[in-house]
Amino acid sequence: MAETWLVIGLGNPGPRYETTRHNVGQLVVDELAARRGETFRAHKANARVVETWLRPGGPKLVLAKPNSFMNVSGGPASGLAKFYGVEADHVVVVHDELDIPFDTIKLKVGGGHGGHNGVRDVAKALDTPDFPRVRVGIGRPPGRQDAADWVLDPFGATERQTLGILIGDAADAVEQLVGEGLLAAQQKHHAPRD
Repeated sequence: MAETWLVIGLGNPGPRYETTRHNVGQLVVDELAARRGETFRAHKANARVVETWLRPGGPKLVLAKPNSFMNVSGGPASGLAKFYGVEADHVVVVHDELDIPFDTIKLKVGGGHGGHNGVRDVAKALDTPDFPRVRVGIGRPPGRQDAADWVLDPFGATERQTLGILIGDAADAVEQLVGEGLLAAQQKHHAPRD
């Protein structure tokens, strides 16, 4: 039986949030589904999922977008992990990261949640923080804008010029993490860009 990886894109549900910085994780799993010509369908774990493959003969991928709000992402994440029989080390969480500059991707396993309530809730629900994370940098707000408002704003015009590349790179990082392991993905995506 092929190994299964659960890839969860964090975000908020509904059209109001689709293009906000906080939903970049869901934009990445949308890209992964689009690359495979797949569409999401409802799942009883309060999420939308695509069941597919990394590549023919490769690991199974379950791409997921919780229907819950960001701060309560743990319930759907835990429900999906149980349903598909996936341990935490095969649950990849893709999320926005304030403390990483825009247009930057970082990968890690475990560690703290850095104030990210979605990551905090997933760690609590999985009963461990030791799951792989693909952290998509959105940067800190300029001036005195509140971080909570910043993450719920749509990407700005300048950001949108390169957003497609960032989402594509983050999708590449997920594929490389699953296919080649964390270290290979880190070596590729943590290097300075040309």
